[in-house]
Amino acid sequence: MGPAFLFDLDGTLVDSVYQHVLAWREALESAGIELAVWRIHRRIGMSGGLFLSALLRETGRPVTPEEVERIQRVHAEAYARQVGQVRPLPGARELLAYLTDIGVPWAIATSGRMESARLTLELLEVRPDVPVVTRDQVRHAKPDPDLFLAAAERLGVPITEAVVVGDSIWDMLAARRARALGVGLLSGGYGQAELEVAGAYRVYQDPADLLRHLDEVGVRTFVY
Repeated sequence: MGPAFLFDLDGTLVDSVYQHVLAWREALESAGIELAVWRIHRRIGMSGGLFLSALLRETGRPVTPEEVERIQRVHAEAYARQVGQVRPLPGARELLAYLTDIGVPWAIATSGRMESARLTLELLEVRPDVPVVTRDQVRHAKPDPDLFLAAAERLGVPITEAVVVGDSIWDMLAARRARALGVGLLSGGYGQAELEVAGAYRVYQDPADLLRHLDEVGVRTFVY
């Protein structure tokens, strides 16, 4: 029926990028670090550790491992308070349901931790038998390929026969390093040119747009 699909979560299936941006701003300000929200947004999609390293490099302010852990904890708490504002992106549930109906395997691979991912998985009505790989389960998150490699392994498919769907340049870089086909969505706030330069084979507006063009990424619903 076609390749397996490995989906990022925030900004790809759920409209949660800006809630994460605001949660990170609150977490950083709790440690006395003030940054413009656009600087934070440009790092969304990276692993939490790399995210903080990149932002703190811009401030020149050293932080201890204990501070990093506290910032990440405050972020999780702040995001949990905003999760009521998060909605599935247009076509997200329909896309996942359609792939399931036609027998195309899919999994979730997110750089978020399970405590925050669980809330958005419930919004999408993801069944318990769907493989979900979070930051807690791999050594390195994006832009390293570990999340997608683990998700493909959980599905029992070669990574070279998988399509990675993400909304950030970090997703596309991780897909390229994993040797999977990268497909970008504009729903996370990155531009088409940025996603293509990072390795996207195709770029669509959102999950609904991808659903309308599944044939372009090799999904067959009929045998000819």
